[in-house]
Amino acid sequence: MLRDVFGKTFRLIGYTVQYGCIAHCAFEYLGGIVVCSGQSMEPTIQHSDIVFSENLTCHFYNIQKGDIVIAKNPTDPKSNICKRVIGLEGDKVCTSSPSDFLKTHSYVPKGHVWLEGDNLRNSTDSRCYGPVPYGLIKGRICFKVYSCNLKCANLTVFISLGALKYHNETFSLSSEAERSGC
Repeated sequence: MLRDVFGKTFRLIGYTVQYGCIAHCAFEYLGGIVVCSGQSMEPTIQHSDIVFSENLTCHFYNIQKGDIVIAKNPTDPKSNICKRVIGLEGDKVCTSSPSDFLKTHSYVPKGHVWLEGDNLRNSTDSRCYGPVPYGLIKGRICFKVYSCNLKCANLTVFISLGALKYHNETFSLSSEAERSGC
């Protein structure tokens, strides 16, 4: 009887460890669900939106301009940031804010990316802390799982091989217009 109890207990522990390892590998290397907070990516991603982040792209160094990524915050490694990739290594990027009269430019160094929020007036991004090392990127946003804001019903995001694609043309035009000032 005691032998049966120990046998069942050890089997349960073994299954728990096995499934724990599988879950860890899935979330570490494949991707997972992320709840976004803050206004820096509005109107694309609202505060409290739930998104799916896949991690394979950053493991194979396949991040492209326009991708929305999850990265470790360069100034606070305990927190993550959600930003859009504006420049890859070697690209020339505008380093000043949209309201600055004189525009300054710099080149993204090797092994780094330039990240900016879509809401340029309310985003702490590479314009503040400079280029972000590629190693800090944790995943790429593929699609929204759930949006808490009902106004975003017309902003449909779906899986694509490249960057996120939008059915809302007004966002694409206004976002490009703000960035074209550089």
